[in-house]
Amino acid sequence: MARFPHGVLVAGGGIAGATLALALARHGVPVRLLERDATWRPVSAGMFLYANGLAALERVGVLDQVLAAGWASPDGRNPMLDQQGGLITELHYPRIGGAHVPPILGILRAELHRVLADAMREAQVPVLLGHAVTGVEDTPGAPLRAIMADGSALEADMLIGADGIRSALRGVLFPGVEPEFSGFGVWRSMHDRPAALDAKIMMMGVGKRLGIMPISGQRLYVFATSREPENPWYERAEWHRLMRAKFADFAGPATRFLDELTDPAQVVYTPVEEVRLALPWHRGRVGLIGDAAHAATPFMGQGGAMAIEDAVVLAGMLAEAGPAPAVLEAFGARRHARCTLVQDASRRVGEAGAIEDEAACAARDARLRETGQAMVDGFYARMAEPPG
Repeated sequence: MARFPHGVLVAGGGIAGATLALALARHGVPVRLLERDATWRPVSAGMFLYANGLAALERVGVLDQVLAAGWASPDGRNPMLDQQGGLITELHYPRIGGAHVPPILGILRAELHRVLADAMREAQVPVLLGHAVTGVEDTPGAPLRAIMADGSALEADMLIGADGIRSALRGVLFPGVEPEFSGFGVWRSMHDRPAALDAKIMMMGVGKRLGIMPISGQRLYVFATSREPENPWYERAEWHRLMRAKFADFAGPATRFLDELTDPAQVVYTPVEEVRLALPWHRGRVGLIGDAAHAATPFMGQGGAMAIEDAVVLAGMLAEAGPAPAVLEAFGARRHARCTLVQDASRRVGEAGAIEDEAACAARDARLRETGQAMVDGFYARMAEPPG
C-alpha cells in the first residue's frame, strides 16, 4: 500500500495486538507484530465476551472459529444469586449484534489467542518474537524508528502500542502514567463443567462476589472478587487455600468448586488495577490501544471487548485515511467516551458487589430485582451503538 511504504508495527502480541495486526492485514496494510517474549504463551485464564466484542471479531472474520472454541449462551441468561445460592433475580443479556451473534460467550483466553494467531498465519502476518520496544525515534520526513532492547531498530510508518496494562511503550510516550490499584483483588480457578450448568451465574455476597461461567462444553471457570485495600502480597503456594477461605461463606453452586481447590496451580490471583490515560493517546506517529490506554476493572467483563473494538476501529481508520498523526488523534476522540463509560460502569458494579453491611446488601439485592434488567438493557443499548 503506497501510503504505508514501511508498514505498521504493532507492539504486543496479546488480544489487542493480534486483533489489530489481523485487521490491518485484512485491509491490505503491511503490518508486523512484535512480541517481547521469546515464546508466545498467553495466560490460560477464562474470560467472557459480550455481543459487542463478538460483533467486532466478526468484522475481522474469526467469529465462527471463536464460537467453536468457547461456550456461547443461547439466551443470555444470568441468574443472580445470594451468598447461600437463593435466587435474587434472573437477568438476560440482549442480542445486539444480530441473530447470529450470541449475547455472551465464555472462552479460555489462550483459545481466543490461538484463533487469532491461526488467522494471522493464514494472512501471512510476520510475528517477531523477542522484540521489546524500549524507545522511539520519530523524525518528521523520515521513517519512524522503533528501538529494541538489544539496540537494534525497525523502521515503519507508524507504531501502535498494544502491550497491555504495564505497557512499556506508554512509559516511553507518557512517563509517570502507571496503573492505579482499585482496592480489589480477583481470584480465578478452572474446573470441569457439570452438564447441567448452562448459564453464567453471579452470586452477590457480603463484601464479595463470585461468578461461574462455562468456557467450553467440558470446562468452566470461577471468578471471585474481594476487597484488598492494602494491596497485600500473597504467596502463590497459598492461593488455593486463600481462595477457599475467603469465599467459604458462599454456598449453593459455589460449594463444589471451592471444595475442589486443592492445588495452587488451579488458582490465579491478580490485584485489580486501572489505567485512565487522558487524551491524547498518541505522540506523533506512535499511539496506544487497549489496556495500554484504558485498562478497566473486570466487573463488567468488557475489557477484552474494548481492546478488540479499538483494534477494528483503528484498522479501518488507517485503511481509509493513512498514517498521519491526525488519524491517531481522531481515533482517540472517537473511542475515549465509550471506554470511559465502560470503566465507570465497571467500577460501580465492583463497588456494589463489595458492600459490607448486611442491611445495605439486602437493599442492593432488592434494587437488582426491581431495576436490574432495565440497567442491563440500558447499558447494552449503548454498546449496540457504533464502536467508533
